[in-house]
Amino acid sequence: MQPFTPVSLGDVSWRVARLCNAGNCVKIATNGVEFFIGDSKAPGGAVLAYSRDEWTAFVDGVKRGDFDHLI
Repeated sequence: MQPFTPVSLGDVSWRVARLCNAGNCVKIATNGVEFFIGDSKAPGGAVLAYSRDEWTAFVDGVKRGDFDHLI
């Protein structure tokens, strides 16, 4: 995973959670191959990119409760 600027993302559609609190949220996008995570408060800020396998492993971990101890 390498951070890079959104300029290299092309034309992706960013999404935030329905319950996003005043724009202080993580934003997520995909180009169909990679998944991107950024900070909604910093539109031109750094973005992290993950492969489909990495993203799937993360989502599966969330569903299993692997990160519940962090909240």
